[in-house]
Amino acid sequence: MSGQIARIDLGEGVWAEVIEDRYNPLIKRRELKLRLHHELKSTPMRINVRLGISEKLGVDIQRVYVRKIETEYGIGVSIAEVHIYDSVERALAFEPKYVIDRNGGVNPFEEEEG
Repeated sequence: MSGQIARIDLGEGVWAEVIEDRYNPLIKRRELKLRLHHELKSTPMRINVRLGISEKLGVDIQRVYVRKIETEYGIGVSIAEVHIYDSVERALAFEPKYVIDRNGGVNPFEEEEG
């Protein structure tokens, strides 16, 4: 697949290795499976993974959602599933509300009014 990446620096000594990268044409999203390396550190927060992927691929953060992070016990490695949609509208149509909420919402860096 064009635009394929192999390593994503997430800052503070944490990095991700792409172990699977496929495009789902029916849903119009890219589906990544990542191995997160965070030796001697806690499991990375979803928002940090989301931001790192967004910056590395040059896509709007509103199109990127971390579905799952599973940490291997005691070895500082986690497996993450990330969806990158072709548009914000597609993301909102397919991602469940709880996933959007876990990822900091649609606009994670905007202040809430009220």
